[in-house]
Amino acid sequence: MSTFLHYFSYPFVQYALIVGVLIALCSSLLGVTLVLKRFSFIGDGLSHVAFGALAIATVLQLTNEMLLILPITMATAILLLRTGQKAHIKGDASLAMLSVGALALGYLLMNVFSESANISGDVCSTLFGSTSILTLGTEDVWLCGIMSVIVILLFLMFYRQIFSVTFDEDFAAATGVRTNLYNLLIAVITAIVIVVAMNLVGSLLISALVIFPALSAMRIFKNFKAVILCSAVISVLAAALGIILSIMGPPIGSTIVAVNIGIFFVFSLIGRIKK
Repeated sequence: MSTFLHYFSYPFVQYALIVGVLIALCSSLLGVTLVLKRFSFIGDGLSHVAFGALAIATVLQLTNEMLLILPITMATAILLLRTGQKAHIKGDASLAMLSVGALALGYLLMNVFSESANISGDVCSTLFGSTSILTLGTEDVWLCGIMSVIVILLFLMFYRQIFSVTFDEDFAAATGVRTNLYNLLIAVITAIVIVVAMNLVGSLLISALVIFPALSAMRIFKNFKAVILCSAVISVLAAALGIILSIMGPPIGSTIVAVNIGIFFVFSLIGRIKK
């Protein structure tokens, strides 16, 4: 136990916990809205797009990959929202095509143009998360902190509008709410959270970080605000516990998702008992 507690005296462990908690908090706020709007698949699709953008940034040898990944992911989220229902290929099909295409092209680019000696290891760590979060510097923590604060402030400032758009978009539009604008806001927030979360759980596991806390909270609570608060607590605890356990050896991303799965089953059992 003394050895285990000694790890927390190292700055890189403290940085990892700070970033992990912030990402988990943002993901939980977003997850409730996406699950209720039946948009959960958007997070998975955009995470694949982010992987493709990361591959391009790697090939171009950019010093700050975020400068390319974030704009591409945000632009894709906006494009899907604007054209998904109007295009000849409807939203779910176009998202599936974009998701698979970005994943395949990203892997192809990394294999053909990358100069790394361990392509398989790089791809695996990008898709499933790696110990890179344990090598975060002060600048990375500040960047993640700023982006997380932006997401939280946007959610709190437009809480009522997001609530109305989430539950009854047609009624919200009839009462004067600019639903297109707030759907656009949700898409942009989704893109930011996905890009920030890539270092924590990898691009393939981001959806689990967004969806599981919300689904777990819904097993017990039915009130929107209660679900959001419970989801935030679950997500933060799962991220912190996953990071702590990963110090002992297991991969961070998979460990956090495994903790979320365990919490989901516990909450499902509690929900059945309550019924």
